[in-house]
Amino acid sequence: MMRSLYSGVSGLRTHQTRMDVIGDNIANVNTVGFKRSAVTFKDVFYQTLRGGSAGNSGGTGMGGTNPQQIGLGVTLGSIDVVHTQGAAASTGNGTDLMIQGDGFFVVKDSAGNLFYTRAGAFHFDNEGHLVTPDGMYVMQEDGSTEITVPTDAQSFSIDNMGVVHYSDGTTETIGLAKFLNPTGLEKVGQNLYRETASSGTAQIGKAGDSTKGLANTTIITSALEMSNVDLAQEFTDMIITERGFQANARTITTSDQMLQELVNLKR
Repeated sequence: MMRSLYSGVSGLRTHQTRMDVIGDNIANVNTVGFKRSAVTFKDVFYQTLRGGSAGNSGGTGMGGTNPQQIGLGVTLGSIDVVHTQGAAASTGNGTDLMIQGDGFFVVKDSAGNLFYTRAGAFHFDNEGHLVTPDGMYVMQEDGSTEITVPTDAQSFSIDNMGVVHYSDGTTETIGLAKFLNPTGLEKVGQNLYRETASSGTAQIGKAGDSTKGLANTTIITSALEMSNVDLAQEFTDMIITERGFQANARTITTSDQMLQELVNLKR
């Protein structure tokens, strides 16, 4: 019975974690470029009461037996970011950009650190730099040069390959990064991701660059990629998680009642 108590507690903890992730997904249902997370569970380990044995050959003696094991609960398996494409929302703003396909915009903070984002809500600041709402610089295809309006340019346009055309005839190309394992990126808030050892090194190029794995990627201007959170799925997962939490709580309650019966035997 004590084993069932500990198993129930582990179930409560893991289901609470899953509910926390679901709550974050629902909270960001309207966050630009947000990618939902999914939780998986795994069993912990087992107490072996009796090991298995092989049968005697030749049809004499005893046959083989299977091991007898009791599981000791559940633990968190993984929390994976699901990088499926979000819906497009037209904004009418020429500096709002959406990635159609794989890849991330490359942005740089004031300390020179590179981050990656799917949220293309950009604007030009007072110095002519293309920046995020938090003032981070949007980088070119080389990953080290900022997108900056030339002094003599009076207007600009951005085509579906991310090339910024200025009225003075010059052009700049918006950089995109591709990762072998985008699920391995670390979320750092503000719609940003950070490169990790799990994600692999960023391959920075431009839309349509087949050498960087971006052959099928294009840029949609005057639009933003919305969150890929599906409320129907999240509410279904919420119900399943709630029932799992209740079932584990009932396991603890029932085990406690059985222990109480043992205590009452002395009366």
